[in-house]
Amino acid sequence: MRDVEKHPWAEGNLIVLSEVIAQVDDEARRAYAKDEESCGFLIGPAADARLVDGVVPMVNRANALHRLDSEQYPRTGRTYFDIDSMKFEKSITQSEAQGRPVKVLYHSHLDAGAYFSPTDAEVAKMGQGEPPWDLAYLVTSVRQGQVDARKLFVWDPGTKSFVESPLEVREVR
Repeated sequence: MRDVEKHPWAEGNLIVLSEVIAQVDDEARRAYAKDEESCGFLIGPAADARLVDGVVPMVNRANALHRLDSEQYPRTGRTYFDIDSMKFEKSITQSEAQGRPVKVLYHSHLDAGAYFSPTDAEVAKMGQGEPPWDLAYLVTSVRQGQVDARKLFVWDPGTKSFVESPLEVREVR
């Protein structure tokens, strides 16, 4: 259930420190070299709802799951990411209790644009009518090994869809 008063970052318009973007970009390029999407989450102080100042990478399990059972998991990490949902939910609970909540779930697209795909939307909603977490979503596009775009998306309950939101990258002073 959405609670944007408690989790205002879910409405987007976030400020991400340039060093955080640099880490996300580095991870996206490294994942591209392994032919898989990068994924993880971004955190920041609860006291400054719009600020994102930390990165927590997650393991993309898509290739491993595909190798185990290609019928049940037909997609590879090149076009899909799969994170350990129990670890992710635990991280959300722990980080909020520590005053540094998870604000953004991020992943990369390989040789495709920075857009929120229908698959991204279904994964974010986890089979429900709306996302179960109050988060924003960052998609980074990597083409031929180089980051060429990034966009932030948020859930719009009015249209019941994900929409692009402003993202400010701020230099550390």
